[in-house]
Amino acid sequence: MFSENLYNPHISVDCVVFGFDGEKLKVLLIERSMNEQNELYNDKKLPGSIILNNEDLDDAASRVLNELTGLKNIYLSQFKSFGSPLRTSNPSDVLWLERTTKMKIGRIVTVAYVALIKIDRKIVFNAEDTSANWYDVNEIANVQLAFDHNRIIKDGLLHIRHRLDLEPHLLFELLPNKFTISQLRSLYDVVHQTRSDVRNFHKKAIQMPYLVMLDELEEGVPHRAARLYKFDKKKK
Repeated sequence: MFSENLYNPHISVDCVVFGFDGEKLKVLLIERSMNEQNELYNDKKLPGSIILNNEDLDDAASRVLNELTGLKNIYLSQFKSFGSPLRTSNPSDVLWLERTTKMKIGRIVTVAYVALIKIDRKIVFNAEDTSANWYDVNEIANVQLAFDHNRIIKDGLLHIRHRLDLEPHLLFELLPNKFTISQLRSLYDVVHQTRSDVRNFHKKAIQMPYLVMLDELEEGVPHRAARLYKFDKKKK
């Protein structure tokens, strides 16, 4: 049984975790299931948690991601708070939260974060009763999500597009350590929902001071092997 002083039942954090698989932008969702009136209820939710009473918001978001994935040093950006009274209008959401925290839950405000993960990093899901999977952001509208998490994901995507316009080097948080210009262009296009001119994009990309060309080519590809590059954080 949890202590009544362990959680603050009025504030939570939720993390919109983005990854890129080389073709599509993905978001990490928790698979949630519960028995309600002898019926199995299933849906999905963002990684999140009620904050601890003695916990800073940024620390809470980092804790959520570390407990879920086992990863540290993840890019995190707080972008918006969601506090509509309708957030807890679904009885199933409230029941699940009360069972999880062992506390009575009324209205709850959540502070949302965007996280960027290299999808090829080894992720270790630590929670025994939790499973998580990557979903195409373009298909989220058709996925049943808890609370107002559809809206949070939509606003998180708008936030990261804006951040990437101001800090283009953040794209490299989603790419593998070694990548091609084509992969960089695909990521840029899928985030901004556009189609870049191949030649113009290549010309602009190689002018980035933090893009380092390697003396290596792709391996095991069915087409002509492309040059590999890496991101030099010291030059950003």
